[in-house]
Amino acid sequence: MDGAVVIVDQTALPHELRRLRLTDVDGLVDGIRRLAVRGAPALGAAGALGVLLAVRQGRREGWTDDEVVNAIDRIRSARPTAVNLAWGVDRVASRLDEGDDAVEREARAVLEEDAAANLAIACRGADLLLELCARAPGRDDAGEALGLRLHTHCNAGALACVEWGTALGVVRALHERGAVARVYADETRPLLQGSRLTAWELDRMGADYRLVIDGAAPSLIARGLVDAVVVGADRIAANGDVANKIGTYPLGLAAHRAGVPFVVAAPESTVDPATPEGSRIEIEDRGRDEVVAWHGRSVAPAGARAINPAFDVTPADLVTAIVTEHRIVRPAAGERPA
Repeated sequence: MDGAVVIVDQTALPHELRRLRLTDVDGLVDGIRRLAVRGAPALGAAGALGVLLAVRQGRREGWTDDEVVNAIDRIRSARPTAVNLAWGVDRVASRLDEGDDAVEREARAVLEEDAAANLAIACRGADLLLELCARAPGRDDAGEALGLRLHTHCNAGALACVEWGTALGVVRALHERGAVARVYADETRPLLQGSRLTAWELDRMGADYRLVIDGAAPSLIARGLVDAVVVGADRIAANGDVANKIGTYPLGLAAHRAGVPFVVAAPESTVDPATPEGSRIEIEDRGRDEVVAWHGRSVAPAGARAINPAFDVTPADLVTAIVTEHRIVRPAAGERPA
């Protein structure tokens, strides 16, 4: 760690691959809030490393124990919906009484375990989708690619995790098996994580993909162009309700109506037993500026008001399967993840 948390600044993509070296709690909290680092597993890792960062800054600047705890609480509450952030903070903070070395070991363990979990999720999810969907890898008589036509939303790739990714990790695993015909990636308004981040990852992967405006996504599913929807999650309630980036719920509705699988790929740390159902999940509202302006230029009348929820909740009965590093849960069939 060398005294700093180093992240890819996701706000600079796709035009620039820029890394930020964060050396204090203020910088990390700012990076989390402005989405320089985002994605549930990545936030868990950032929270874990943030505890170590706060401890080291406290030693350097002579903070009291209470000041260290307050700094850790600021990191924990920087974004409310994704449970992984609080999970990562709490896991490492539980070692504070054991000394700095124990805190560092636990923070590094979170990163190592997340990388392994992502790979396990990717392989298990790929196997499941090949089981659920009828289209096989290969090419037809005209040379057109067969395989799966997958639809995803927001960004749940390596940028959102520690290596591999969750939902996009499943896509990558299938792509490496020659089992992907095409990926439909929603733009994901208003901050365009799909077109800026997911498209960037798919391009580097060499996958055949198409960007889709969010409003058109359910129509593609209805037209029979999609074999399965695979998305990540920011929090999974005990009953199987899934909070994910705003725009996920319409995909769940469309997939259910069309009879295609709706699969959620997420680590076990995203399952929150303390949240009984989706209605209890706090939905972050990011304010009007992201909606009424783009790169500082107004795209709406002066004084226009906006509603800007960052997440929505897909009910459990629309979720075909939740794939974690350890198991497959089928909420639509009545199974509960917690």
